[in-house]
Amino acid sequence: MFTTRTRRALSAAAVAAAFPLVLTGCGMDDKGDSGAGSDASASASAPMEESSSAAMPADGPFGPACSSVPKDGAGSFDGMAKDPVATAASNNPALSTLVTAVKKAGLVDTLNNAQNITVFAPTNDAFAKIPKADLDKVLNDKAMLTKVLTYHVVGQKLTPQQLENGSFDTLEKSKLTTSGSGEDYTVNDNSKVVCGNVPTANATVYIVDTVLMPKS
Repeated sequence: MFTTRTRRALSAAAVAAAFPLVLTGCGMDDKGDSGAGSDASASASAPMEESSSAAMPADGPFGPACSSVPKDGAGSFDGMAKDPVATAASNNPALSTLVTAVKKAGLVDTLNNAQNITVFAPTNDAFAKIPKADLDKVLNDKAMLTKVLTYHVVGQKLTPQQLENGSFDTLEKSKLTTSGSGEDYTVNDNSKVVCGNVPTANATVYIVDTVLMPKS
């Protein structure tokens, strides 16, 4: 006859022996459990991958002002890509003040004949931020106008990634700085890119909301 203590020990041993069989029968053996853990890890990492990709710079034109660019014709993105930068800008109604300034400075051929440049192009609204008397003074001073306009040009094509934390020499011979990520970039800490990464035949254009002023 078994004592009460012995019977309890045997029952515990039987339960312990049967436990792995129950897990196996339910599909929760060591191998299955490991697989479930992998699936959980994969699903947990998926949102992180999505959030990181959301901050990646855009491959094509981006920014709120891009919606106002014509859908077709010479002023569209496809049309601008076929023309050199000064000509392309002349087909964009939002850049008419810039085009007038470029013509006054005699820079049309300079910009159109340059190769692989980046132009930070102020909108009409950007020029409108400048008091009219001051703007008229600059527009009528060819040397000053040339200095301001060439400060908006960098002698290489810049990708959005390069704008994340950049410092670049301009054709005016001084530097401008850029910062940002994804589709949100600022030039010289005060001018926002409102439509960026726009291709033309010889340049990449970043349309900005404030005129950039070189240091005197």
